[in-house]
Amino acid sequence: MTITVRALACALFVVAPAAYAQNSSPIPAPLAVGNTDAAVLRTGTKVPLRMSQTLTTKGKQLRVGQHFNLEVAEAVLVNGQTVIPVGAPAVGEVTEVRNKGMWGKSGHLTAQVMYVTVNGRQIRLSGTFDDKGVTGTAGVVGAIAFVPVAGFFMTGTSAMIPTGAPVTAFIGEDVALAFNATAPAPMQVNVPAPAMPVQVQPALSPAVATKPAA
Repeated sequence: MTITVRALACALFVVAPAAYAQNSSPIPAPLAVGNTDAAVLRTGTKVPLRMSQTLTTKGKQLRVGQHFNLEVAEAVLVNGQTVIPVGAPAVGEVTEVRNKGMWGKSGHLTAQVMYVTVNGRQIRLSGTFDDKGVTGTAGVVGAIAFVPVAGFFMTGTSAMIPTGAPVTAFIGEDVALAFNATAPAPMQVNVPAPAMPVQVQPALSPAVATKPAA
């Protein structure tokens, strides 16, 4: 009886992990392409951009949440291969707007980079930037000192980020890469030149000695 119980216990011990393994979904192995580290575009990778349009608070038309266009200024390489080409489109968003006002109050805007599109896929980017107009502080102080009312009518400058202005962004997520395998060059085999055919000369007839006449 003791042996039966032990055998049953052993059977349960062996079957239980097997049943658990059947119920658990297998975890797919990561796809390794060449060097694993080189096959991933890492978070924090620098992406040089430039503005494709001008942002300005002049005219008071700029709004928070407004999207704008950028483009990649320098190609991003991984393992010597281009993964984000020059000219790839990127999109940013205006996050803060302050229009210029009285008393020399200058305009101000803040924006963030959202994503870049490569081969139809959006890759998340991070990075914020701003541009603040120059405040005419000295002029305002002088106006207040001499004519208090004049300072009220002096306004600052509008904030502006012009087309072509450089903007630095960073990759905001790890992106697995799948490089296209380069077909190996066909092997070149040196074929020896065919041997020249051997020409067999016909055998010469043996010489026959003639007996001199008597």
